[in-house]
Amino acid sequence: MQEVANKNWNPTSWKQKPVKQLPEYPDQQKLEEAFETLKGLPPLVTSWEIDALKNKLADVAAGKSFLLQGGDCAESFDATKAPKIVNMVKVLLQTSFILIHEMGVPVVRVGRIAGQYAKPRSSDFETVNGKEIHNYRGDLINGYESESGVRTPDPERLLEGYHKAGLTLNFLRALADEGFADLHHPEQWELDFMQNNEYYAEYEDMVKSITKAVRFVESIAPDTFSTLQKVDFYTSHEALNLYYDSAQTRPVPRKPGHFNLSAHMVWLGNRTRELDGAHVEYFRGINNPVGIKVGPPFNIDETLKLIETLNPNHEAGKIVLITRFGKNVIEDDLPELIRAVRREGFPVVWSSDPMHGNTFNTDGGIKTRNFDDILSEVRSAFAIHRAEGSYLGGVHLELTGDNVTECVGGANGLDEKGLNRNYETFCDPRLNYEQSLEMAFLVAREWKKSYL
Repeated sequence: MQEVANKNWNPTSWKQKPVKQLPEYPDQQKLEEAFETLKGLPPLVTSWEIDALKNKLADVAAGKSFLLQGGDCAESFDATKAPKIVNMVKVLLQTSFILIHEMGVPVVRVGRIAGQYAKPRSSDFETVNGKEIHNYRGDLINGYESESGVRTPDPERLLEGYHKAGLTLNFLRALADEGFADLHHPEQWELDFMQNNEYYAEYEDMVKSITKAVRFVESIAPDTFSTLQKVDFYTSHEALNLYYDSAQTRPVPRKPGHFNLSAHMVWLGNRTRELDGAHVEYFRGINNPVGIKVGPPFNIDETLKLIETLNPNHEAGKIVLITRFGKNVIEDDLPELIRAVRREGFPVVWSSDPMHGNTFNTDGGIKTRNFDDILSEVRSAFAIHRAEGSYLGGVHLELTGDNVTECVGGANGLDEKGLNRNYETFCDPRLNYEQSLEMAFLVAREWKKSYL
């Protein structure tokens, strides 16, 4: 499938290139031992699942479906617990159900889950209490606490990340196979918060419509309704720590090329997409669908070369372009990018990440995002794609099913004073359960303006 790309490629050829966002491990021998151990462990996902996702993303690129990619900014090993996983599945399923009902097209669910353990940083070190220590780069690399030396990069965390991802995936599959019956009964959803929203009447009508439809199906086909509870759920993470991802990259029987079997989809970050860099070298050889984050600063010609490098055969469903400009920049940058990609004939999935370009610090130094800013970028993205005759086929959201207080705004009007009530994230602020459902409803409204 990618014979030309794979001629001079192997899962570790990235080591011959400049690598960014990967700290120096003090014990290289220990790192190699962990890497070799990880190489010998069973895969977390299968090539069949990866190919199935790619086929569904091809439908998204063709305007037949919609991609919902969402989850934690950075997963924590300590949060590998049933209630946390259940809440994440719950919010992703409910938001997707809102989109399906309102838009009338299939929704492809891809979680930032079971592997999103690493985060990029602008510098390797920070100063805490007058002492210079390693920056926290996610549980896959080091610990969050600033004491006891846990900030030192530890190769053993590669293995712990694999095992935590495996536990999460096992539970995810069980939940997805059996389903949550209550998720198909919207009258049981926690929707009181929407009473404060200007669209509450429409939201209430939607819930009644879903409830009526589900009860009708149950009444005429009670035995087959269980099949509606089964859902397809895919995993993704930023392939930042190349030791982790390349160790799980391998050929499979009766298929050409190599698959990263640690996740169904991986993405290339805004800080690691240099054409001559280690991450692009790694990404060009895998058969998985890959995301490319695109935002300031970026160059259109380099972006086109990157797409060509990662998908020389112009395979549909292979590339997801995840734009992250910020509400004040998107109208200047996105239109020309759309035109350039169209001129080249690249069959990409266009997805909007309205989170990362709209982060700010409060006067008290708390990192947050404003719900209205996030929505503003979503609206602009739809309007621009509509004007350019392009299909915006997805959204990429950092969210949680927990009742955190990390992003201000939304129907309940969380303000900056309320951020400290339940601020949990170690990295970037996430939409909470209520804000996620509200955002799904408003995303669907914008989609309908553009494509119905």
